[in-house]
Amino acid sequence: MKLFVYHTPELTPADDLPDCAVVIDVLRATTTIATALNAGAEAVQAFSDLEQLMQESEAWSPDKRLRAGERGGAKVEGCDLGNSPLDCTPEFVGGKRLFISTTNGTRALQRVEKSSIVVAGSIINRQSVVRFLSEKQPETVWILGSGWEGGYSLEDTVCAGAIAQSLMSQGADAVTVGNDEVVAAIALYTQWKDNLLQLFHQASHGQRLLRLNCDEDLKYCAAIDSLDVLPIQRSPGLLVKL
Repeated sequence: MKLFVYHTPELTPADDLPDCAVVIDVLRATTTIATALNAGAEAVQAFSDLEQLMQESEAWSPDKRLRAGERGGAKVEGCDLGNSPLDCTPEFVGGKRLFISTTNGTRALQRVEKSSIVVAGSIINRQSVVRFLSEKQPETVWILGSGWEGGYSLEDTVCAGAIAQSLMSQGADAVTVGNDEVVAAIALYTQWKDNLLQLFHQASHGQRLLRLNCDEDLKYCAAIDSLDVLPIQRSPGLLVKL
């Protein structure tokens, strides 16, 4: 298994795809997707375009759908919820399809949607991702951060490092490093693994969410291995619980 880390969709090789893509948007799209599926959502359908989300979700009965829209960290007007995983309770999302569009994470999912395997990773389901990759042993793996509007983000890179470090410690002989970003991500995780919440508070998007009074979201997103769930793509943009 050869690991590559890319900080944003824009930094991926233009004419290539991996055997397996792990898409990360710790704050907060992939954390929310994992939480919704764990809470009993039927599926999560991701869109980079809000207008397309609204059009496609119209085909679903209002009692079987939820529209989740976020831009700039805030909820989009006209949607049922924004991008907070804390809203994804079993009572609210159980049995429903979540139609979601966010500033960054849904763009990353779209970039790799034609890969053979696409899964959603975050701090909260890190070990579920590691276990899946260890079992499947795909030849090439991209761990793709979503970043923020094309720029680097600490929280996605530290999550990439957490996944890479665990994979390499479990099967060092079978896992090789594909680019320098893997080494850098592992170094970041090694430095901050015992205080991820403090790192999130220092991250630019973490500070943005703190200004929006999302302190509890940051605590939730920093709780490593708290959920045993793996969102996997069933068809382009459509994720279900494995």
